[in-house]
Amino acid sequence: MILGAGLGLRMRPLTDHTPKPLLHVAGRPMVFWQIESLVKAGFVDIAINTSVHAAQWIQEVGNGKRFGARISLLHEGDVPWETLGGIRGMLAHYSSEQHATCTPFVVVSGDVVTDFDYRTLLPALARIEAGDVDAHFVLADNPAFHPTGDFAIHNGLATRSGTRLNFSGITCWHPKVFEQVPQGARERLFPWADALVARHRVSAEHYRGLWENVGTPEQLEALGQRLSAKMR
Repeated sequence: MILGAGLGLRMRPLTDHTPKPLLHVAGRPMVFWQIESLVKAGFVDIAINTSVHAAQWIQEVGNGKRFGARISLLHEGDVPWETLGGIRGMLAHYSSEQHATCTPFVVVSGDVVTDFDYRTLLPALARIEAGDVDAHFVLADNPAFHPTGDFAIHNGLATRSGTRLNFSGITCWHPKVFEQVPQGARERLFPWADALVARHRVSAEHYRGLWENVGTPEQLEALGQRLSAKMR
């Protein structure tokens, strides 16, 4: 699942007319980086939740055929369901498919730019399927705007104690952990998921490669310049 329903308030005025993940960086929409990386890694069944300006998602992404993927666009209306609610809505959409109730899945933020190799998540998904843990977090170096970080790693597990790294927005989950979340709930992933962390049910890794969470028009322009120069 790619999370695409956020309103991107800090990115105004650009997001007054365009969903944040569809804003261009280095010549293409931000979310294309995620879609293409996921497909390259073999993740071709993709759901994207949408909110305002949903018609642009249909125009830019469609059914995913142009990427070699099968993409479902899940519209939440003009008031998005937040992260937790969006994931729960996605699972409800696929509830008629048996594998959707027992197969671990990947969730990524649609407004980050990264060269993360999603194939490296296969072992984490296998551990979740085996019942060793319920979720997996990818952590990144702390950006300047969030120097204190979110989670540390101890014995391969996520914890709030210790020297903390930044939550990257790249995660893996078992569907069962969302069973008690009400359909249509408008709730963020945290602090809800902190209970899993406290029970030592979340593994974690530190990714040191390219990872950018673009929050403002100035950051978007600067990132575009850096990436364009690198590609040249």
